[in-house]
Amino acid sequence: MRNVSIEVFNDTREPWSKEEFESLLRGKSTSYHIHHPFHVMMAEGKLSAEQLRGWVANRFYYQISIPIKDAAILSNCNDREIRREWILRILDHDGFELNGIKDEGGIEAWIQLGQAVGLSRDDVVSLRYVAPASRFAVDAYVNFARRHSWQEAVASSLTELFAPHIHQQRIDTWPEQYPWVDAVALKYFKNRLTQARRDVAHGLSFTLNYFSQTRALQERALEILQFKLDVLWSLADAIMLDQCEVQITGPKK
Repeated sequence: MRNVSIEVFNDTREPWSKEEFESLLRGKSTSYHIHHPFHVMMAEGKLSAEQLRGWVANRFYYQISIPIKDAAILSNCNDREIRREWILRILDHDGFELNGIKDEGGIEAWIQLGQAVGLSRDDVVSLRYVAPASRFAVDAYVNFARRHSWQEAVASSLTELFAPHIHQQRIDTWPEQYPWVDAVALKYFKNRLTQARRDVAHGLSFTLNYFSQTRALQERALEILQFKLDVLWSLADAIMLDQCEVQITGPKK
């Protein structure tokens, strides 16, 4: 992906209205990984127990990388108000204990998800089942957040526009399609319904305001969102290919 250049700020074209711009951003939903064959199979109950465990194990690498990505955004951000809001994302995943309130966070919830599908805690946190291609896809996203402007990194987070749908889909389908999975597995998805909608409200508002300065900036935001969608699709590709070759039945020797 190209970096923002001075040409962006010299664009003489009329920007789309914020309503048009938002519609274009939301229109990217057709590239969201809910449409990936592996996720379609998941929703239809066609994954084996081994494949579901493989998905959970691989996606854990993404889960532990989210707060690292968000910390990178904070380290590049000179806007206090943005930082005060953005730091909540790190707490959501890493958890916290403040003033007598304790929240174990999304990473711990994902470990519990792993245990619910039949993995041990060590199976999950050791990362022994994470495919190299999964690491590559996730690392590409973290490196983007580190190396690009915080404004661009904020725009890359807008895949959360589409996340509540996929979380609700799992809440609705897993009890019927995978009744052998303990109901504790749904905790992560239920928590993200609220958290993702809050994050979307913040990230979308900023993106609509900042990137609507010029048409070129708006196009850049669409390009960035497509990049993140491609990361998630590539991650699903990596997991699907890995599960065609490897059946997770227990700890590797």
